[in-house]
Amino acid sequence: MKGKTIFGFHAVIARLRHDASTIEELYIDAERHDKRMQDLVRNAKERNVRIIHADDQRLSSLAGNHRHQGVVAVAGEISLARNLDELLDAIEGPPLLLVLDGITDPHNLGACLRVADGAGAHAVIAPKDRAVGLNATAAKVASGAADSVPYITVTNLARALRELKERDIWITGTSDDAEKTLYQADFLSPTAIVMGSEGEGMRRLTRETCDVLVNIPMQGAVESLNVSVASGVCLYEARRQRIANGK
Repeated sequence: MKGKTIFGFHAVIARLRHDASTIEELYIDAERHDKRMQDLVRNAKERNVRIIHADDQRLSSLAGNHRHQGVVAVAGEISLARNLDELLDAIEGPPLLLVLDGITDPHNLGACLRVADGAGAHAVIAPKDRAVGLNATAAKVASGAADSVPYITVTNLARALRELKERDIWITGTSDDAEKTLYQADFLSPTAIVMGSEGEGMRRLTRETCDVLVNIPMQGAVESLNVSVASGVCLYEARRQRIANGK
């Protein structure tokens, strides 16, 4: 088995629609015949994807867990930007990037990719070390966004941020103790929004590399938001500003 595994209905259907030619084999639960499965099988057959019936044990072994929903695909990589230069050279208009400094939970990463896709972010950037990486669980939670939003990993995040600054991209970091709020920030120019890790926030070098720090105003009893929710709040504020100004 050469390709990577994608499991769950949302992730597999998204790959079928985006680039079915990359799917090498599609394994489905031999005992499941409901409408959702019938629609998936029909879509796969229309795209000449090889379908293999399997039992739950085989599906769980392929997916690495029991949350496969009866659907596991073995697929090759989709051609997305693989590094910063390739990414930035291809962007039209002012870039909007999401930078994740050390996210270790694959569910959070998948949810961040999903909101990045929804808000029209051009890419998600993260360090190779001290981060979860785009595994099968993250791809499932992303519900197809892993196939549409480039996920760029870098060896040194602070250096990558400096490279973005050399490209005139404004680095906006998020921190609970920032003096400015999210709504005082200007997202009309090329922007990279930096989110810290789930527990510790941004690392020192990452924080020092940012051009400005902003906080998300919290009106209730809780002190902070989940990183994927916070990413969505920030990205959609940036999108709101751009739409309001015709960008």
